[in-house]
Amino acid sequence: MTPNREDYLKLILELGGDQSKINNKQIVSGLDVSAASVSEMINKLVKENLVEHTPYQGVHLTDKGLEKASSLVRRHRLWEVFLVEHLKYSWNEVHDDAEVLEHVTSETLAHHLNEYLEHPKHCPHGGMIPKENQLVHEKKREKLTDYPVGTKVRIARVLDERELLDYLVDINVSINEEYTITDVAAYEGPITIQTQAKSVQVSYKAASTIFVDKI
Repeated sequence: MTPNREDYLKLILELGGDQSKINNKQIVSGLDVSAASVSEMINKLVKENLVEHTPYQGVHLTDKGLEKASSLVRRHRLWEVFLVEHLKYSWNEVHDDAEVLEHVTSETLAHHLNEYLEHPKHCPHGGMIPKENQLVHEKKREKLTDYPVGTKVRIARVLDERELLDYLVDINVSINEEYTITDVAAYEGPITIQTQAKSVQVSYKAASTIFVDKI
């Protein structure tokens, strides 16, 4: 399987495509590719029985697709933990190198890496790291865009995408921080979140890929 196909499967899984349908617009945004490219790749994945597609609704992973995506995500996230904890990468720097390493990592190497890291449960972006031969089923969470003004939330997981991670570093938002939503601008405008120490405006596009726990 080509790295390009693998990237699609991983993104669909990260967006919750093991439990619900993911539309093409979400994939276009997550991979920064054209709508035509997404449609073409989805057709290929359907033919290979990796995803199922429902017109006007979206795609979700088949059992075969989920198994493949889970293995990819496991290797990717283990490398992210290693790079952050042992090579002092910041959480927004790890994605590109982990992307390269995952494609050349055997199951044997992943097993030893997991042992060396003492079986981490989550990557630096809050994503679940499955055990060997375990399927990834992220805890079902709402996105920051799903809650109204006045809601208190904890940043639990973010999409593992370099542009998003760089943006979050720029606006000083991190995993496990707790905020109160103080403003939701109309027409998919920014969402303002606040602590006692700071107030941050998060773009709608970014907020739609930030998964939160209500507190």
